[in-house]
Amino acid sequence: MQSVNIITLGCSKNTVDSEKLARQLSAMNYKLCFDSEKFTDIVIINTCGFIHDAKQESINTILSAVQAKQAGKIKQLYVMGCLSQRYADELRAEIPEVDSFFGARGFDDVLQALQVEKQENLLQERVVSSPSHLAYLKLAEGCNRTCAFCAIPSIRGKYVSEPIESLVKEAKFLVQNGAKELSLIAQDLSFFGYDLYKRNVLAELLGKLQPIEGLEWIRLHYLYPNSFPMEVLDSMNQLSKVCHYIDIPFQHASDKVLTKMRRFFSEKETFELMEKLKNKVPDIAIRTSLIVGHPGETEKEFLKLVDFVRQAEFDRLGVFTYSHEEGTYAGENYRNSIPEKVKQERQEIIMNLQQEISLKKNNEKVGKTFKVLIDRKESDGVVGRTQYDAFEVDNEVFIADKRLKVGDFYNVQITAADTYDLTGTVVN
Repeated sequence: MQSVNIITLGCSKNTVDSEKLARQLSAMNYKLCFDSEKFTDIVIINTCGFIHDAKQESINTILSAVQAKQAGKIKQLYVMGCLSQRYADELRAEIPEVDSFFGARGFDDVLQALQVEKQENLLQERVVSSPSHLAYLKLAEGCNRTCAFCAIPSIRGKYVSEPIESLVKEAKFLVQNGAKELSLIAQDLSFFGYDLYKRNVLAELLGKLQPIEGLEWIRLHYLYPNSFPMEVLDSMNQLSKVCHYIDIPFQHASDKVLTKMRRFFSEKETFELMEKLKNKVPDIAIRTSLIVGHPGETEKEFLKLVDFVRQAEFDRLGVFTYSHEEGTYAGENYRNSIPEKVKQERQEIIMNLQQEISLKKNNEKVGKTFKVLIDRKESDGVVGRTQYDAFEVDNEVFIADKRLKVGDFYNVQITAADTYDLTGTVVN
């Protein structure tokens, strides 16, 4: 029995790819582990190649594994994913110690290299690497958008939706194996279904996931603001399992910068969509991501973004500094004119503002009771989340009660708050 360590870097979409690969290998009696520091016969690194920092992390991980191979601690080393999709030739030349490099859609090629025959009947099954009570459900591969700063379409290819029946089958498998929360992911959920059904079918999928016994929460990630499927808000109100949470990356609020970004969505439309979201689902938690330092962002445009954050009062917000990437429209057509120091300063200004907003919103939760899912134990208690928070990226709730079980739900009254975390006690 050969042992395999699958190391996954980057986004949750990579996580799903690794888990599907693991299921095929487990069927052939490979002994599996994920992201383990222990040495195995075979190491497979699923890389990210999105921006500079992610690329550097991937390269460092590969070089570390190469050292282990040279020391005789591992026998075979394979690299797959976005980095090797973008830079296959360069990587082969620079790191010949790697046995093979495979692209972002190299699933079949990896199996072939390991002499594993793909089992079609297992394609909707996975070996889950996250805590067993939660899992990601990837609705589509690739992206059809042409955002100036983004390399994903050139790496992952055109948008390809999974059929609804296939996703429901996969969801049932995940729930039967312990998942109580499913996070629906894709590069762009707003486009889900157009390639197969000529319309967005996200709300239809939610309706088919709702009856799955044992499933408690369904969470939506990465909806593009342009062509936003408004019927999904009706699903939130009508379906008890759909979390009142949405991840919708606006990226900026200045028309000038949005045009340079090729977002095809205006400042006016942004405010109108925000208003619709909050009117339709009054308690909705909105997560967004922004980019500062994009070509065309003058001080005036940046201040417009700051004002937008102040007015919008997002529940969750992440800020990235612009990364000038080859193979993108911006990389080929714009000059990376804003100094890194200025980008960092702008990022800090927005994050400081968001901290004030987050603290205010958290303080408003004190005294209220929420349904909380427990994610992990700590030495002095447990840590969980409300429906308004996604795993590993959002706020957490600490409860000083070690008797509570990971993966179970409890009604928790919030007793204290700080910028990003809450403290509470179980009621009833």
